Formats: sequence, C-alpha cells, structure tokens
Amino acid sequence: MSLRDQLMSDLKTAMKAGESARVTTIRMITAKLKDVEIAGRAKGAEGLSDEEGVSALRGMIKSRVESATMYRDAGRPELADKEEAEIAVIRAYLPPEMDDASLAAAVQAAVAESGATSIKEMGKVMAVLKGRFGAGLDMARASAAVKALLG
Repeated sequence: MSLRDQLMSDLKTAMKAGESARVTTIRMITAKLKDVEIAGRAKGAEGLSDEEGVSALRGMIKSRVESATMYRDAGRPELADKEEAEIAVIRAYLPPEMDDASLAAAVQAAVAESGATSIKEMGKVMAVLKGRFGAGLDMARASAAVKALLG
C-alpha cells in the first residue's frame, strides 16, 4: 500500500472514530505531500517519489520539534504537547529508524569508503551515506555520528 493510500485509509478511520487531532494532522501531511508533488511537477517530475515523501515528513517533524521547544521555553506546555502529538502521528508514516549500533556501523563504513580523515571531509562521508540510504536515514543523527567519529 502506498503512503498516500495509507493516509487516506487512516484518515477515514480517524474520522469515523472522532479523532479530530489525528484527522487534522493527517490532512496536514496530505497537504504537504501534495505541495511537494506540485513543486516536483514544476521541475518536470512525475508524481511523488518515496524519498521525497519521507524527506517532507522529516521536515515536518523537524519544524514541530523546534516549535515544541520554543513553546516549552515560553511557558506554553499545552501548545508543546499539541506539537508533540503531531510528531507522533507523522512518525507513524516514516520507515523505522536505524538503531545506534547500525548507524555507527554505517558511518564507519562510509568513512572507510570515502577515505575521510578529518572533520573537513565530512561532506564526502555524508554524500556516501545519502547515496547508500537516501531519505531512509535521518541525516541529523548521521551528521552527529560522523562528527563524533571524525572530530
């Protein structure tokens, strides 16, 4: 089942169950994916690739994490909780993340393949990781692991 089909199925289920917060979040996801698809059409792409969809979802999570942090710092925990609830719904549509041991092994293999020896060559390692794992890899976690290994 494609991501879009899964979203539509879950939207219907959430509507029937009266889960208004989940309905709203799923609609936000479908709107974001539609925006990405339309932007891709302007560049001549047909449809939405899985990698583009995953990347868009990760971007949605990143912005909500930042918002939740700002809300907590401003003393608005109810708004932070709302953002975190949206993050939980969005994460359900992402592929499972690598565990720390697998990420460390992938980073070590990418460092060996690229021949990087210093933090200045981090871009080479990240390019190898992106080529190998695409959008299935959380690049923020990968970046931190590469910095720890090379730094």
